[in-house]
Amino acid sequence: MKSKARPSTPSAAELHGQASILAGKPATLPRHVAIIMDGNGRWAQQRGMPRVEGHRQGAKSVRKVVEAAAELGLEQLTLYCLSSENWKSPPAELTFLMYLLEKYLIEERKEILRQNLQFSVIGRSEDLPANILEQIGTTIEQSAGNTGMRLCLALNYGSRGEIVDAVKKIAEQIQLGTLKADQINEELISNHLYTAGMPDPDLIIRTSGEMRISNFLLWQISYSELWVTPKHWPEFGKEDFYAALEDYSKRDRRFGGLTET
Repeated sequence: MKSKARPSTPSAAELHGQASILAGKPATLPRHVAIIMDGNGRWAQQRGMPRVEGHRQGAKSVRKVVEAAAELGLEQLTLYCLSSENWKSPPAELTFLMYLLEKYLIEERKEILRQNLQFSVIGRSEDLPANILEQIGTTIEQSAGNTGMRLCLALNYGSRGEIVDAVKKIAEQIQLGTLKADQINEELISNHLYTAGMPDPDLIIRTSGEMRISNFLLWQISYSELWVTPKHWPEFGKEDFYAALEDYSKRDRRFGGLTET
């Protein structure tokens, strides 16, 4: 039996062609794409490498996808980098993740500014190490005047925790008498989430073939389209990102209604 030929890696010209086709159809592109970047550890283990090597390679995929999204002119890209559950990981792996995050924030700052990106973070960032918070603050401050795509990193993020924090803020206002219970509506709740002022994601991409949301943006993705690939995050490249956007462009988004015929 003949083995199947492995698909060739797209050339730079082919990738440029894909990008040009998508850029030529701006009305079909999502405003906001959010990605659950899964499979770093599994990718490494399958290759006999330590799990931390998967995180190192995953950082390279981040750069590729951020560049592709910015070139297409998307309004926002949100990356699920560190969940509130990730603190359960082995201490050595957590230490490396913090090192990698600080390294990314320092080394990619020039690129963020060059691409005119607005940088932001969602999650309980106050629990992150002081050196990480310093780098986050610097990048947010230096990119505040930029007018391009918003790059949002979800760090120490958990959607249930986000909703709990929003409920607490609303409850405090009711306790102070500045808000009445009958004034609570969906808009008010949205305005008290970490993502206040951001558009809800149009498209959620998940790598590594897992069919779950993993406590990510539960309120915000009520009508988001889902696209799952069996590829682990370190394998994910521009061609995969373009494939997700192309698939999204063909979908009929009805938001619970019916399309008129």
